[in-house]
Amino acid sequence: MPSNVSYLTAEGAEKLQNELDYLKGPAREQLSKRLRAAIELGDLSENADYISAKEEQGFIEGRIIELEQILSNLIIIDNIQQNLDEIGIGDHVTIQEDDFPEETYHMVGPKEADPRRGRISHESPIGKALIGHKVGDVVSAETPNGTIRFKVIKIE
Repeated sequence: MPSNVSYLTAEGAEKLQNELDYLKGPAREQLSKRLRAAIELGDLSENADYISAKEEQGFIEGRIIELEQILSNLIIIDNIQQNLDEIGIGDHVTIQEDDFPEETYHMVGPKEADPRRGRISHESPIGKALIGHKVGDVVSAETPNGTIRFKVIKIE
């Protein structure tokens, strides 16, 4: 998997596009007004609002560049041809660790990972361990809390 490619769901791509549109439009306009008002006050060397606005401008412009880069090299995981014989990006995977209840995770790209919402990145320790495995496989993953072993129950 190329490292410069971003894997996103259609929903995730839409959220990033909406953020980009906001930053390029309303956010830039508001910031421009703040900068103009601060400049009108005179001495910029000790003008806290001007300094704050310039810092925010740097953040906004950096985020715009980042979002444009992500969205220009994007694979929508909802469109990936699913091979349910082995785990891949976009799959929903049910695993079970020892006698704990089964857990189901959606394999997503790192930009959308949120383990509390059942979304794990294919680049995370567990995600890396799962990629390519089949139902019935027992998988080990090295996590910050040590090695965990779990069985693949289902791939959807």
